[in-house]
Amino acid sequence: QVQLVESGGGLVQAGGSLRLSCAASGRTLSSFAMGWFRQAPGKEREVVAAISRSGGSTNYADAVKGRFTISRDNAANTVYLQMNSLQPEDTAVYYCAVKLVSSLYASGTYSSPGTYDYWGQGTQVTVSS
Repeated sequence: QVQLVESGGGLVQAGGSLRLSCAASGRTLSSFAMGWFRQAPGKEREVVAAISRSGGSTNYADAVKGRFTISRDNAANTVYLQMNSLQPEDTAVYYCAVKLVSSLYASGTYSSPGTYDYWGQGTQVTVSS
């Protein structure tokens, strides 16, 4: 079992920045690929960013490319999402998720929510105009 706890959400003005953190317990994150997702009211959950188990590959939704950065710190058992130039359309609940990957050097990233094994409870991000 892996427990994930997100933090760092809040209210920010358009153009501002936030850094989300997702701390894991129960197992080391070094065995997992990770992703950040978001869900706005009335919309489906969508991938924002993903990072491979090895950390060598990342992938971003078109809407956030150039503004968001996903990173991982295996020693801290934490994954981060740095969000810059936030816009009102970024308002959503943000979730982190992890997927167990057997290959140590796996470079794959995963965009489908259904492929992930464990989820955090989410953190609200609200961007005012």
